[in-house]
Amino acid sequence: MSKVPQIRVEPPGRKAREIIKIDEKYLATSTKTSPIAVESASGSVVTDVDGNVYLDFASGVGVLNIGHCHPKVVKAVRDQAEKVMHFAGTDFYYDVQSRLVKKLSEICPGKYDKRVFLSNSGTEAIEAAMKVARWHTQRKQFISFIGAFHGRTMGSLSLTASKPVQRNRYFPLVPGGVHIPFAYCYRCPYHLEYPSCGIWCGKILEEIYFDSFLPPEEVAALFMEPVQGEGGYVVPPVEFVKIISKTCKSHGMLLVDDEVQAGMGRTGKLWGIEHFDIVPDILCAAKALGSGVPIGATIYHRKLDFGVQGAHSNTFGGNLLACASALATIDVIENENVLEMATKAGRHLRKRLEELMDKHEIIGDVRGLGMMQATELVEDRKTKEPAKKKRDKVVELCYKRGVILLPCGKSSIRYIPPLTTSLSQIDAGIAVIDSAVRDAMK
Repeated sequence: MSKVPQIRVEPPGRKAREIIKIDEKYLATSTKTSPIAVESASGSVVTDVDGNVYLDFASGVGVLNIGHCHPKVVKAVRDQAEKVMHFAGTDFYYDVQSRLVKKLSEICPGKYDKRVFLSNSGTEAIEAAMKVARWHTQRKQFISFIGAFHGRTMGSLSLTASKPVQRNRYFPLVPGGVHIPFAYCYRCPYHLEYPSCGIWCGKILEEIYFDSFLPPEEVAALFMEPVQGEGGYVVPPVEFVKIISKTCKSHGMLLVDDEVQAGMGRTGKLWGIEHFDIVPDILCAAKALGSGVPIGATIYHRKLDFGVQGAHSNTFGGNLLACASALATIDVIENENVLEMATKAGRHLRKRLEELMDKHEIIGDVRGLGMMQATELVEDRKTKEPAKKKRDKVVELCYKRGVILLPCGKSSIRYIPPLTTSLSQIDAGIAVIDSAVRDAMK
């Protein structure tokens, strides 16, 4: 296409409005961000039902790391669908599932034998990790972080602490969850500054929580995103992650690495935790693992396995189409230089976002790893008052001008194009974002 983005009709157009009308009548209320009704997509480009062409800087909420409809993935799914689509991999056997769990065991951090439980989503992968942890340790409590997002089913929701609306009216949740502050250096909950803070947020677990009210011998696992996603794309200092890992090991607690959003090359490494040189006990993957076909995976040391049939299972985990899609996705990442592309494009994206920060006073912070970047919008850089309404206005102006974005945190915008997005496409998107920020400040 000679010109992307290209808005022919102000969205939502007539056809899109018809779809939206049906959704509003029949679909359960969820988290709709923009009134874009997609018709087709390829790579980093999305076309809606009214002929508008967008640059996708949202990747289906971090799902399409290798782009929309990658030919290898499409072929793998089509070929599998022509043979068999479902055969209950928890009860029977088939080659594509066996090959996938073997591959996941090989590419997951840690030089030890592993086991893999396959499911349908990130929240299911977290639920499985909770059950693995309780089953093996026979301990009942969990630790997660303020700002964390681990899912919305009742178990994973008990670990989530990103926004009040996600937990409102659902009490009581699964008991035993304790939340501690995350290393959100831009908004330090202790009003300290890195690195003179001495990484107090990492030490407080040992020095305050365990010494006051939380017996470490009752904690089964600590859940952590290597980069907090829904919480604002918060990147912790390396020292923080190492302190947390050491604390877990010293008390026999399992460290669960939630790679649902940061994994599959999003940060420039296959797994986000690799930036911190830490090997988790359990790793949870989903989103980009299937390139659009729902799949989740919980990968853990074989010594943690249930060892008893029926202790945990499901119906659709290991679905043949999902397994075929995941194998094709991993093949693309490994053999088409995707990690190198993500690193290079991530550097360029970060540079362009920092240029926007220099230009616009409303941008208080730029942060992220690889192609997982964010800007935080503030009313005043000194007070750091969140500029939520202006953030929402920027997102609105961007989709109207042809760039699809998603919010995160209190007043941040996340930039997560496919890892295969070209530098020229990033520049085209930045030009739109620049104009939207300028106009949102008026």
